Amino acid sequence: MTASSRRTTIARSRIAAVGAIAVAGALILTGCGDQTEGGGDSSNETSSSSKAPLFDKLPANIQKAGVIKVGTNAEYAPMEYQEGGKIVGVDPDIAAALGKQLGVEFKFTSGSFDGLITSLNSGRYDVAMSSITDTKARQEGLDDEGKKLGPGVDFVDYFTAGTAVYVQKGNPKKINSIADLCGQTAAVQRGTTYEQALQKQSKACTDDGKKKITIESFENDTEAQTRVKSGGAVAGVNDYPVAIDMARKADGGNAFEVVGEQVDAGPFGIAVNKDNKELSAALEEAVNAIIEDGTYKTILEKWGAESGAIDKAAINGGK
Repeated sequence: MTASSRRTTIARSRIAAVGAIAVAGALILTGCGDQTEGGGDSSNETSSSSKAPLFDKLPANIQKAGVIKVGTNAEYAPMEYQEGGKIVGVDPDIAAALGKQLGVEFKFTSGSFDGLITSLNSGRYDVAMSSITDTKARQEGLDDEGKKLGPGVDFVDYFTAGTAVYVQKGNPKKINSIADLCGQTAAVQRGTTYEQALQKQSKACTDDGKKKITIESFENDTEAQTRVKSGGAVAGVNDYPVAIDMARKADGGNAFEVVGEQVDAGPFGIAVNKDNKELSAALEEAVNAIIEDGTYKTILEKWGAESGAIDKAAINGGK
């Protein structure tokens, strides 16, 4: 959850604008939805605390607990989704690798995307990791009009992705970019940066004397995909790696296609409470460690997500 991540002409990523993120600042919403446990053993082979190279970098309370509680929205293949009752994907695999460096288990819990940051800042989670696009608005707790909604979060950036438009296979409406959606209906996940991208484009349409985009926002990305597949919406907007994975796999590759190129690539970040600088610093060091030892590259290759690779972690690198 395309912030956006998810979350420029196209603003989550989970780009990808999982928001765009979109859950703190412009995307902080209060509802958390039903929570589903999963991926509880995301680091089965985590080193013991005495051997893990970065264990001493962690805050004392997490060292004692031996667990980092992770909020996610596991409906976003290949980044995070549920398979056989377990949360799997790029993010859980990266978390497991980080767990080996830090000597703790990353325990994932799935809930609604637009409630992740609120739940993080309430103390339910230690971090949120769900293809969330690192944006200044989310860092500062601002909505899309600059109104302060919450304290914001810090991000440890670990991936990059752009926004993509997907349509029914065969592209019956001949959509080639987001600019072609003026006067059309588009589907998107609520609370993401790519929802904001559609809102921005719709305004550009009317400013240019064209009809607005009818934006249908859904609680989860699966509902948005279903709307496009049924023809109720001519297109959907999503993070590029998610859209590509969907086009390859849905109905054996016969349901969707991605049109145009990804645009406005931005960082996905692990969201951390602003008061927990020690944890942010430890995570940044752990991300750099798995990049340097090659584990990171292997994980991305496993999931076909090499296009999102970064060379070095950053804190609050989003714009």
